[in-house]
Amino acid sequence: MTIHELSFGEINILKPNLAEVIIGSDVEMDLERVNELHEFLLTHLEYPFNLLINKTHKYSYTFEAQQHAYALSEINSIAVVAYNSIAEHSSNSLISIPRAMPWNIEIFKERKTALDWLENVEQ
Repeated sequence: MTIHELSFGEINILKPNLAEVIIGSDVEMDLERVNELHEFLLTHLEYPFNLLINKTHKYSYTFEAQQHAYALSEINSIAVVAYNSIAEHSSNSLISIPRAMPWNIEIFKERKTALDWLENVEQ
């Protein structure tokens, strides 16, 4: 596993086509940070890739960032680990925003279950 620190948190590369995104505590993800995230993913992962969004911290998105977050055709699937009902609710809110490219996304309560799902999802 390779850990990369970015302005908003860290990205752990678990496999050539799998990354874990951990956004820092009380971070507000704006469009600039979303673009930083996307640029990193596109330059460090093999396509198509899967993402594990590990919601260990409380953070937020600006409205503009919500519309553009994870809007990459190179993303195959996204698993979100939401450890409590607040994290699950905020994830469902983000999922419900209309977007041009639909997501293949699931929310889990445990990291291992999320990783297992990503391992078995079709590329």
